[in-house]
Amino acid sequence: MVASVRFAFVVLGCCAFAGLAHAGEPRDLCPDRPGLGTPACTVEPGAVVGELGLGDWTRENDSVQRSDTILVGDALVRIGLTESLEGQIGWTAYGHVRTRDKATGAVRKTGRTGDVTLALRQNLRHPDGSGFSVAVMPYATLPVGKAPIGAGDWGAGVLVPLSVELSDTVSLALTPGVEAAVDSDGDGRHLRYGSVAGVGLALGERLSLSTEVALHRDGDPAGHTTEALFGLSAAWKANAMTQFDVGLNCGLNGNSPDSQFYLGIARRF
Repeated sequence: MVASVRFAFVVLGCCAFAGLAHAGEPRDLCPDRPGLGTPACTVEPGAVVGELGLGDWTRENDSVQRSDTILVGDALVRIGLTESLEGQIGWTAYGHVRTRDKATGAVRKTGRTGDVTLALRQNLRHPDGSGFSVAVMPYATLPVGKAPIGAGDWGAGVLVPLSVELSDTVSLALTPGVEAAVDSDGDGRHLRYGSVAGVGLALGERLSLSTEVALHRDGDPAGHTTEALFGLSAAWKANAMTQFDVGLNCGLNGNSPDSQFYLGIARRF
């Protein structure tokens, strides 16, 4: 685990040095947060954007048990490397899971750190996210955390974010992806694929709203499932450098979490 963390920070340092050597003109702040999908825009060369989940509460409730997961410090650092390429490193600092068995009333509590994610996002058209924008984003997760917050093994995947501005107010977004996801027992990988589709509304210069639907098919050996989520989110730009956000996701079937509420911040440095 220590070697994986060191490797991640070496990669981050190399990315930062490469980006600073190619500093570019500032763009409009375009964070990954909030929402289920992923934007196609990239950070301008030499710039660093930090994004932090201040709080995230997910509730799962079925006939057997109720589970509540709280994440604090879900961090993402994005570094502009070229005019159309950025590097990313993400890490969940702490997660707490409380599970209550409905038959016995027994409660189990677990606190853990999460895994590290490394990614590159190569924009293919309009890196500032304007007009029609598309990107390719390969990523990998390093198993530095422990279950139930960490996955227990390495994983990898690729996303293809797309977006189109229909007007100054309305935009559409799509994020298809395929992943070698970690098995639920923490040993080995399986195919997971799906997409997120969303509509964004810009209500003035500072406030934006979005609504999304996500469908993913998961081929875990323990049981194949389809996850369906509906999401609502809002973002407010305090200034050109800082954005605050809040969001709510709801499960649309029995294979999905019942609800997820989160809030966070993004800032360019």
